[in-house]
Amino acid sequence: MRRRPRRGARCDAGMSTAEYALGTVTAVAFAGVLYVILTGGTVTEVLTDIVVDALSSGM
Repeated sequence: MRRRPRRGARCDAGMSTAEYALGTVTAVAFAGVLYVILTGGTVTEVLTDIVVDALSSGM
């Protein structure tokens, strides 16, 4: 026999539309920040130097 929830008790099975929207906006903002950081000149130079050093030390 199923019991009925108490009065005032919330029965949430998942996220609501507002929570999905907030999660999506947060993920897009984080992706934008990462894009700006990774496409910056300094990061590109550092990554290129790491790859060049790794390839030149193997020969």
